[in-house]
Amino acid sequence: MSKQRINALEYIRGISMLGVVGIHTGAYSLSNPKVNVHLFALLEILTRFSVPIFFFVSAFGLFVNQDLTGKLNYMNFIMRRWRTVLLPYIVWSLLYMLHYTFMNRDFSIWTPPLVYEFFLFGLASCQLYFLVILLWFYSLMPLWRSMVRYIIDHPLRNLSILLLLQIIFNYYSSYLLKADFTSYYFNKFISYRLNYWVFHYIFIFLFGAVCAVNYSVFEEKIKKYQQHIKSFFYLTTAGMLSFYYYLLYVSHYSPEQAVNTAHQLSPIGVLYTLGSTLFLFLFFNNSKLPNSIESILSALGKHSYLVYLVHPLVMYYLDAYLTRHNIMMSAIVVIIFYLLTIGISLTFAVLIKHISKVFPIVSVLLTGSSLPKQKSGV
Repeated sequence: MSKQRINALEYIRGISMLGVVGIHTGAYSLSNPKVNVHLFALLEILTRFSVPIFFFVSAFGLFVNQDLTGKLNYMNFIMRRWRTVLLPYIVWSLLYMLHYTFMNRDFSIWTPPLVYEFFLFGLASCQLYFLVILLWFYSLMPLWRSMVRYIIDHPLRNLSILLLLQIIFNYYSSYLLKADFTSYYFNKFISYRLNYWVFHYIFIFLFGAVCAVNYSVFEEKIKKYQQHIKSFFYLTTAGMLSFYYYLLYVSHYSPEQAVNTAHQLSPIGVLYTLGSTLFLFLFFNNSKLPNSIESILSALGKHSYLVYLVHPLVMYYLDAYLTRHNIMMSAIVVIIFYLLTIGISLTFAVLIKHISKVFPIVSVLLTGSSLPKQKSGV
């Protein structure tokens, strides 16, 4: 596996993290009744690839060194993955729940059945559901290995079929399925399906796995068809924006209603995710960037996990400051809010890294892994 390709994945992680922060910044910008709909589109629509592409990167990392003909030591695999995801998930859920209780003097979230729902569905903070889905992906690893073995026999045909099935399933789940059953608990599991159903992201996950297993072929294809990839990316980007503006100006949706309709699980959203994945991989794998840009992207990718986990807390206090000083979320304030969130969260991540050199348990609890030991002479 080439160093350049590793850098491409790291850069994509960094870009995706910026996109997730953008999505959550867009949600805060709605506090302004006259939200700038074009800036909102940048924050909420063009970033919609961010969460799905994380699954692509995760699958790539899982399968790049997988021997699909060998036997998977499932217990060893799952224990390592639980440490890197389940442990931080529990720790961060507790931190966010304790923070909520302290700030609101509300202890109801610690009582059944609410406390179970918080942990089952990642409700302690808006970003934690990603870890729940990731845990399900890890738990079903034997299934994914079998599917990848089947797909790589005829990758183009099988991935195309899977893509079509993904679009159909996501459409049904997003626009047709309703939680109107008689069972309270069944309704809960349906209502929170976006927080744990891996089915919404099977295509992009398995696409990442297949690309990792056949990386040399994948690299050759993206170079050969780079003009087609660029055209597909531009077309799907235009499709996402057209859908959004159609909902705003023709269907007269509010910006919030529009983004809740033109999301990553919509048919054009699924295609936009695929287009963005191919385009970003092509760009970072074949472009020589200035050293300063590479350093920034590398830092963002390296610290993306902690930034992802802490940024809602940073946003909470930034929003509290704006509210206390009666500062409206104008376009310029939204941009500053976004940049400050990134800057403060990144500073926190770097600080945790330095603290963990003295107290390794901090890194283990917050990220599920300890810092790698430096080799002598390095």
